[in-house]
Amino acid sequence: MSTVLKNKISKKSAKVAVIGLGYVGLPLAVNFAKAGYQVFGLDMDQDRVDQVNRKVSYISDIPTSTLAKAVRSGKLQASTDFTLIKEMDVLIICVPTPLKRKYTPDITYILSAVRTIRKHFKRNSLVILESTTYPGTTNELILPELQKGGRKVGKDFFLSFSPERIDPGNKQYDVTRIPKVVGGMTPKCGALTESLYKKIIKEIHVVSSPRAAEMTKLLENSFRIINIGWINEVAMMCHKLDIDIWEVIEAAKTKPFGFMPFYPGLGVGGHCIPDDPLYLYWKAKHHGFSSKYIKLSADTNSNMPAYAIEYLKSEMKKRKKRFAGAKILVIGATYKKDVKDLRKSPPLKLIELLQEKKCKVDYYDPIIPYLNIGQIDLTSVKLSKDVLKKFDCVITATDHTDVNWNFVLNNSRLIFDVKNIYAKKDRKNIIRF
Repeated sequence: MSTVLKNKISKKSAKVAVIGLGYVGLPLAVNFAKAGYQVFGLDMDQDRVDQVNRKVSYISDIPTSTLAKAVRSGKLQASTDFTLIKEMDVLIICVPTPLKRKYTPDITYILSAVRTIRKHFKRNSLVILESTTYPGTTNELILPELQKGGRKVGKDFFLSFSPERIDPGNKQYDVTRIPKVVGGMTPKCGALTESLYKKIIKEIHVVSSPRAAEMTKLLENSFRIINIGWINEVAMMCHKLDIDIWEVIEAAKTKPFGFMPFYPGLGVGGHCIPDDPLYLYWKAKHHGFSSKYIKLSADTNSNMPAYAIEYLKSEMKKRKKRFAGAKILVIGATYKKDVKDLRKSPPLKLIELLQEKKCKVDYYDPIIPYLNIGQIDLTSVKLSKDVLKKFDCVITATDHTDVNWNFVLNNSRLIFDVKNIYAKKDRKNIIRF
């Protein structure tokens, strides 16, 4: 049976369904379509589906022109009709995996997708999970669900886990340039998945099992959350010791081995880094193991907006400036430079906390014209000399390229430089984080 599917993949006659057309799914769908496969993007969000079919991209990493070309070629179409699954040879699951509550993963989207697949998928199909989840999900939840009714993995269908590796806004490493890790339920499952991804990705690394692949993804992201948490703790330590943390990092970077630079800030945003390591923390606890590093790092990072406010408050007090009722301008709302993504963005938490402290807060972001999230309802101000001068302090929360930072510096009373934008500027109106 695997020979039939293998030949279809090789000849690009296999029909591919990508379930979930977000930051992971849409780039995959477009690149498989560009490679010559017939691709169907399935999503419950009618607006997303309509935008794809209208040839309008809503993902910054996929230009509208690229999406339009794929749709015009007839190789890519989107739909909310999940009964199309019965015609598919390959089904790639790219749905969200949020946290239900603190430290508890929510895999309802994955289970919903898998149950829908089970109702409709045909024999000899390849099912691939890309959504990040805890080790054991593929074996313990997806496999039993798909085997209901007597189907056997490796014989009647094929199943693998291949973790997404997306870095929004990274022009050097798009989805096709990032090596792909694959873990199949059986050797045949892994081989079929490898042969598929090789059509769009140059380097494939096959591991022994879905568990190993799931753990690989969580190792990658836990590495980052722990090191970011550590450097944030070092920054707080340096504040107490009156040492410039940025100078120390630059000095440490001169070592050609054994050191990798991480930088302090308001915490971590997006989907991967704030959430993914906590899946591992949760799973480990269920096996009687407590990951102190993950929890401590997550708590440290989530507390950074509050710490930044207290630090600013103390620095303003030294300058005999009143914090309560102060007019504050936050520059940057997104969690990452030049990326139009507000998911769990630390600057949003900063704005909320400043408002709670009774500060009069505005924001400016060249790619986010308005904010209507939670308790925040603001429109981005227009930067001008008069606007800047009315604020008691300007906070550099996101270091967007399209901000005239020299103009900000020259026309602001006081700047709290969280992103070290003014590293080479020695001005009395700069508070260094």
